Amino acid sequence: MNEKNIRLIALDLDGTVLHTDHTVSKENERAIKQAIENDVEVIFATGRHYSTCVDYARTLGVKYLITVNGGEIWTTDGELLDRNPLPQQALDKFKKIHHTYSPWTWLVSTDKVWRNEHPSDYDAHTWLKYGFDITEDKVRESIIEELAVETDIEVTNSSPTNLEVNAVGINKARAIEKLCAKLDINMKHVMAMGDSMNDIKMIEEAGFGVAMENAQDEVKKVADWVTTHHTKHGVAQAINKWVIE
Repeated sequence: MNEKNIRLIALDLDGTVLHTDHTVSKENERAIKQAIENDVEVIFATGRHYSTCVDYARTLGVKYLITVNGGEIWTTDGELLDRNPLPQQALDKFKKIHHTYSPWTWLVSTDKVWRNEHPSDYDAHTWLKYGFDITEDKVRESIIEELAVETDIEVTNSSPTNLEVNAVGINKARAIEKLCAKLDINMKHVMAMGDSMNDIKMIEEAGFGVAMENAQDEVKKVADWVTTHHTKHGVAQAINKWVIE
């Protein structure tokens, strides 16, 4: 029975809660709802934009969402609790990299996700995150080197072939800290679960960090425990083992 004294569960979505077809299994749904019924706060901590994840939260009874890797914190009812835009220098770097390498890109503004397209006027938007998907290893390494010298950004990934850029200091762990302060919960009573590099800090800093079986090796190395694959209800297995049973 909740042997880790977990009071809050922070869940990544893609590669964690969601199956490959972007659905939530009955097993995961049941475990999440049972945790909530047992007075454990369940939140989503995702790289997704609010508009692409809020329906999952409403269906499952989740009250809070950390979106765009910590760029924003929302309630499921649509109240914005925190926002951290990219600095202008970071956007300038995006334009330079796109001009040099022409990778597949996405840009996340406060109101839209631009998938491999670009606005006619960048200044008309407030930008939260951008990313590149690069299949060529040498090109990806070159872009990583260019981003590494920047001091105003934080670079992670949500898959082995992509790179995601937020403002410096903005990540899921920091956003969980802010939400925990609001809810009067200590980080040692948090269980965080994910699969990619944008999850690694929250898994490291939570009281109990869980990596998916499908997680990148670096994520597994810092986790306290590894659950089953996201296609085999790994979220349910972890919740049932450490929080409910």
